[in-house]
Amino acid sequence: MYAEAVHNLAMDIACKLVKGMGLTSFSFEGWPCQFRMNKYNFTLETVDSSGVQIHTDSGFLTILQEDENVGGLEVMDKSGKFVAVEPLPETFLVNLGDIAKVWSNGRLCNVKHRVVCKEARTRMSIASFLLGPKEAKVEAPVQLVDSSHSRLYVPFFYGDYRKLRILKKLHAGEALDLLHTNS
Repeated sequence: MYAEAVHNLAMDIACKLVKGMGLTSFSFEGWPCQFRMNKYNFTLETVDSSGVQIHTDSGFLTILQEDENVGGLEVMDKSGKFVAVEPLPETFLVNLGDIAKVWSNGRLCNVKHRVVCKEARTRMSIASFLLGPKEAKVEAPVQLVDSSHSRLYVPFFYGDYRKLRILKKLHAGEALDLLHTNS
């Protein structure tokens, strides 16, 4: 029930992004979701170390339910500095991934983030990812490509993009540079 409710929330947020970008219709139907529970067993020896390397999420958007008692999530701001995201009780955190950047033709930004051990405690989080289309290529809708905004990325299949990130060990959005139309 939880996974279904969060999936519906992801679809609702994605549809609001479509509307906010001035598009009258775009369907995310058939775009798969992935549900993951994360457990970090932080110890005294791991304080100030990274629980998860710096990365961007490969999909369109992520809905994260953080551990309300243990922080550690940090996002990179525009200056390249990491800023702590303090957990707020009874809230979700939503961030955008690589596919949102491609789909929006660069209008939306993917978010670099990491998890850092702040204290010797177990940290739990629940993440739900709206990935990318399974059968169709990822590309900006024609309404987002015009004389002022040329197409930034070549169309590609989401599965191929995931493989590229792994093969090239490019986990913080750098794999998109390989798919840029000027590459």
